[in-house]
Amino acid sequence: MPIQKITANGVSFNCAIDGPEGAPWITFSNSLATNLSMWDAQIEGLKGDYRMLRYDKRGHGGTEAVEGPYNWDMLVGDVVALWDELNIEKSHFVGLSMGGMTAFGLAQDHADRLLGTVASNTRADAPPAFRDGWDGRIATAQENGMAAMAGPTVERWCSDEFLASGSPILDKMKEMVASTSVIGFAGCGYALKELNFQDRLGEIDTPMLFIGGKEDGATPSENMKLIHQQVAGSKFMELSPAGHLSNLEQPEAYTAAVRDYLANY
Repeated sequence: MPIQKITANGVSFNCAIDGPEGAPWITFSNSLATNLSMWDAQIEGLKGDYRMLRYDKRGHGGTEAVEGPYNWDMLVGDVVALWDELNIEKSHFVGLSMGGMTAFGLAQDHADRLLGTVASNTRADAPPAFRDGWDGRIATAQENGMAAMAGPTVERWCSDEFLASGSPILDKMKEMVASTSVIGFAGCGYALKELNFQDRLGEIDTPMLFIGGKEDGATPSENMKLIHQQVAGSKFMELSPAGHLSNLEQPEAYTAAVRDYLANY
C-alpha cells in the first residue's frame, strides 16, 4: 500500500494513493472507528481507471490524534486541505457513515471541487436520541479503552447473516475499532452530536448516489431514502444483506455501484 504522510490543516494525515497518474481522482472517506484499509476491495476493483486517495481522518488509523472536540467545518476542511496539498482541483468523493456526512459538507460548501459523489450508510441530522447516545459511548471509550468496544461495535454494525458467516472481515473490523485512538473517537463523537446538514440538503446540486444497507440499524436505509428525496437528481440503491459497513459486507456489489455511477461524471 503506497502510504504517504501529508500535513494539511495543521494535522499529519496518513494517506494512501493508488491508480494511474492522470486518471480522474476518487477520494474515499471512512466511518468512525475504522481506517483507510476498509476500502481495500474498492481500490482493487477500481485501480485501473482512477487515481484514488484514501486518508485516515484525524485521530484514526495512522493520522495524528489531535485533541478534540472536532467539528464539521474542521472535518470537511481536512479534505479540502488535502486536495490543496496534492493539487487536486476536482475529485469524485465516496464516503461511508461519517464519510457520507463529510460528503454533505463538501456538496454544500465546496461543490466546485466535486465530480460525482457517493454517500452510503449515513444520516444528515442528530435527533435527540442519536445525539444523547454519544455521551455514553465517549465515556465508555475513555474509561475502558477502544479494545473493549470492538466486539459490541461490530455486532451493532453487521447484519445477522454476516455475523453468522464467520468471515475474516469480522476480525478486521474489530481490529480497526480496537486500534482507533480514544482521542479520535471522542473528538468525532462530539462532532456527531452536532451533526446538522439536514436543513441545507435542498441546496445540493452535486450528482449524488446514496447507498443504504437494508439491515443497517445504525443509519437506517429508510432514513437514507428520505434524504435522497430531498437532494434533487440523486439516486438511491439498497444492498442486502448489508449492515452499516455495506462496502465490507457486499464488496462486489458496492464497487460495481460506485463504478457504474461515477462513470457518468
